[in-house]
Amino acid sequence: MIVPFVLFIIGLALLLKGASVAVRGAEGLATRFGVAPATIGFTVIAFGTSLPELVVSTEAFVRGDAGIGFGNIVGSNIANIGLVLGLIALLVPATCCNVTSRSYVAKTIFIVLAATAVFILFSMRGVLDSLSGIVFLGIFIAILFSLWRSGPEVDPVPDEQIPYPLALTVGGLAAVILGAHLLLTGAGEIALAFDISSLVIGLSMVALGTSLPELATSVVAAMKKSPGVAMGNILGSNIFNLLFIGGINSLGHTTPVPVNGSLAALCLFSIGLIPFMIARPSFIRVFGGILVGGYIIYIAFLFLA
Repeated sequence: MIVPFVLFIIGLALLLKGASVAVRGAEGLATRFGVAPATIGFTVIAFGTSLPELVVSTEAFVRGDAGIGFGNIVGSNIANIGLVLGLIALLVPATCCNVTSRSYVAKTIFIVLAATAVFILFSMRGVLDSLSGIVFLGIFIAILFSLWRSGPEVDPVPDEQIPYPLALTVGGLAAVILGAHLLLTGAGEIALAFDISSLVIGLSMVALGTSLPELATSVVAAMKKSPGVAMGNILGSNIFNLLFIGGINSLGHTTPVPVNGSLAALCLFSIGLIPFMIARPSFIRVFGGILVGGYIIYIAFLFLA
């Protein structure tokens, strides 16, 4: 059992350091190209931190394991809201209610809610097929096209010019992804001793493991007072998970949707985004605690049900 724990610790270290480097590189990219940091967080960082979900879910679907594949997509979105956003609201509530970013965050949350509704409606058909994939990817491309240069400058622009921002961003994301892989490998080996269904593993262990890049990157961004990168990463990752990963894996083959309460949980946690559009700063920290508590109860329910 020593090796899995060592992998877990090394993975965690890479996650934290890689997240710090990636956020710095993203700030540099935003400054150099005149693109809002929120938009960089929503696209470049969100894409990079969602690569573990893409790799894990695609491999699972190819193997015919719909439980892990589908559970990872849904569970990662639940973790991003309940755990990642909840912790940021608890630790750095100002990140979630930045006055200058409120309209942009509200617009992005509305898009996340719409994407979630589309995903749930198609999933309620019982399968994700080519039609689902075409619709998901079409909406995803439209969202990227409309948001790429529309975000406001919600983060302070650094006075210094950050050298080699692209290399920092790519290198940081690579470290984040490698760290997530090592950590997930260690956690998976530790969990092998337990008799748990693949869907529960996908919704919990795998989803939590692949959401760690979002957690590390967004928390570091929040601590560095980059609310655009922090919020954009969380919301962008959710859209990427549902529409891009779900779309890509629906094109090649028809995938049955596992029957359980995961879609209802996804709906409830997604509705939990609404207060971040309208809530007063004094309420954000309390609501963050509610989200984290709800996520802990959700995970406990998965294993005890």
